[in-house]
Amino acid sequence: MTQLEDARSGVVTPEMQAVAQSERLDAETVRAEVARGRMVIPANRVHLKKGLRPIGIGIAARTKINANLGNSPLLSDTQCELEKVHCAIRYGADTVMDLSTGPEIDAIRQRIIDAVSVPVGTVPIYQLAQQLDDVCDMKPQDFLDVVEHQARQGVDYMTVHCAVLREHVPLAGKRLTGIVSRGGSLVAKWMTAHGEENPFFTHFDDLCAILREWDVTWSLGDGLRPGSIADASDEAQFAELAVMGRLARRAQEQGCQVMIEGPGHIPMDQIEMNVRREMELCGEAPFYVLGPVVTDVAPGYDHITSAIGAAMAAWHGAAMLCYVTPKEHLGLPNLDDVRQGVIAYKIAAHAADLARHRPGARDRDDALSRARFAFDWEEQFRLALDPGTARHMHAESLPATDAPGHRYCSMCGPKLCSMKTSGEVRRMGGDTSVKRV
Repeated sequence: MTQLEDARSGVVTPEMQAVAQSERLDAETVRAEVARGRMVIPANRVHLKKGLRPIGIGIAARTKINANLGNSPLLSDTQCELEKVHCAIRYGADTVMDLSTGPEIDAIRQRIIDAVSVPVGTVPIYQLAQQLDDVCDMKPQDFLDVVEHQARQGVDYMTVHCAVLREHVPLAGKRLTGIVSRGGSLVAKWMTAHGEENPFFTHFDDLCAILREWDVTWSLGDGLRPGSIADASDEAQFAELAVMGRLARRAQEQGCQVMIEGPGHIPMDQIEMNVRREMELCGEAPFYVLGPVVTDVAPGYDHITSAIGAAMAAWHGAAMLCYVTPKEHLGLPNLDDVRQGVIAYKIAAHAADLARHRPGARDRDDALSRARFAFDWEEQFRLALDPGTARHMHAESLPATDAPGHRYCSMCGPKLCSMKTSGEVRRMGGDTSVKRV
């Protein structure tokens, strides 16, 4: 049985117990959230045997972040992508997706699954498109075979663009930037070439049977997500979302866990509405959003433009955030791009958890603030999301002869530091209490 089927039968699985412990929730709450379809535990049975650490993705849990990785036809190799995977996890990625589109797709995926204890996701059509001269040559059984192959390898969740229908393609034709999802554009091309409905939609039950067998979580892909602010919240996007909601219920009826993927490029004033629309149409299935990017004018800084939107989306109820790196729209990210993207999204996720009052979310903030007031630099660095950068920035402008235990930084120096002065005021009797902020 799948996690969803066990939960609906009243069974608390070991994976639910593990999630409850890590989230500071009681196990019955986790079971009830999974049973309701409002939380998923992506945990392929094959990957569990290899040491997968189960996590919960849902509104009752801490906000999770995903890091997209994988080679391209032009750049990178297996070893390079493994280094990026380990970098992403070291800085706090909760899941990783292998989106390889170049050579050695199978080998890269298998090495990632074997090497990591976090859930691994894929977009199976990428592998099939790489195998074919043209995606129009695809037969539905070809795709089912790839999905089954990846499930056997241990993939924990898969993005499939089942909800892009023939009737939606003309709607996307009205857009400034068209269809920006790789998977969505490939499906649209296949439908247009054959004059037939989306094969992933027509073979949805066959796909459910495969995913249920290994308890692979659906990540219903948003093939019509907007790729520019001009296209945000348009007819095409919401037409697809309505179909995604129907398919989510259909998959859950067949025992499959389901997440819903979301936009994209969305201005700040439309983010809350987008999250609420997903909850309404998709029965509150966990919402997994890319960004959203809140302005189009900052190539090279889209880890920032999107982290702004990601924090807002998570605050309003998104369950998982797909990171964006500085290279978004520009090229394949390198190791430092991955680090910057993960850190930006850890900040966004943590900020949302603070706003949503998740159990224990503020503990780290309070501990770091106490260390800052005590001038305990090493403890500050230890608690920082990126200790190396914090340590380097602090040290780079201090005199080389500075004594250990100094009670200032180069911003104010030893005489004008407000926290140092506040400590002196306390010791003089002006304020003897130590208050929690």
